[in-house]
Amino acid sequence: MARRIMRSAHAMGVRCVAVASDPDASMPYAAEADEVVRLPGAAPSDTYLRADLLVEAALTSGADAVHPGYGFLSERADFAQACTEAGLVFVGPPAAVIETMGSKLKAKATMAAAGVPVLPSVEVPAEVAAGADGLGDGELVGRAAELGWPVLVKASAGGGGRGMRVVEAQGGLAEALVSASREAASAFGDGTVFLEPYVTRPRHVEVQVVGDTHGNVVHLFERECSIQRRHQK
Repeated sequence: MARRIMRSAHAMGVRCVAVASDPDASMPYAAEADEVVRLPGAAPSDTYLRADLLVEAALTSGADAVHPGYGFLSERADFAQACTEAGLVFVGPPAAVIETMGSKLKAKATMAAAGVPVLPSVEVPAEVAAGADGLGDGELVGRAAELGWPVLVKASAGGGGRGMRVVEAQGGLAEALVSASREAASAFGDGTVFLEPYVTRPRHVEVQVVGDTHGNVVHLFERECSIQRRHQK
């Protein structure tokens, strides 16, 4: 994605500053950028999930805007707000919109309040999921059974199929909660997960909407996205 963004920006005469962790410093996107700001370290929690480092990189390089790409901090309202407060243009939705839609749990609640049918779900805070190895026949197991097996353990934050596990029966629930929460915390900085019924034969049709700060809004028609890897969406 970074390379596609830079190709479009360069075609419009816009210079691009890339950020790169130690393992990514030799990646093609870094070579194609006009300038690269190194983020020392390898773990996402030390590099791409550090909003303060990214804002500092933008300011010190003289950038006017920040394109968050996808994953990492792209759906974090606090990052969008930090960019705005620093005088940078955040290429994406306003922080208030991300706050609502960047969390699957909040998005589901918003849609339910608007009368849109949604699957029932059970929220599992990060600290509960992290200690799920000791699950017995407690309340959480009972609520999962009420949803009906199989269930899907799903990260509340982020996307791309990260932090998701299909659980066919009670015996696999604890391990799925621990691993999904750990992956979500590493990828998105938020280990909150939730349970919902696993839809075995779904159809996924989406409509993408694009708007700008001048009030122009268009939709890009519908897309059939039922065939995706790793339970995305």
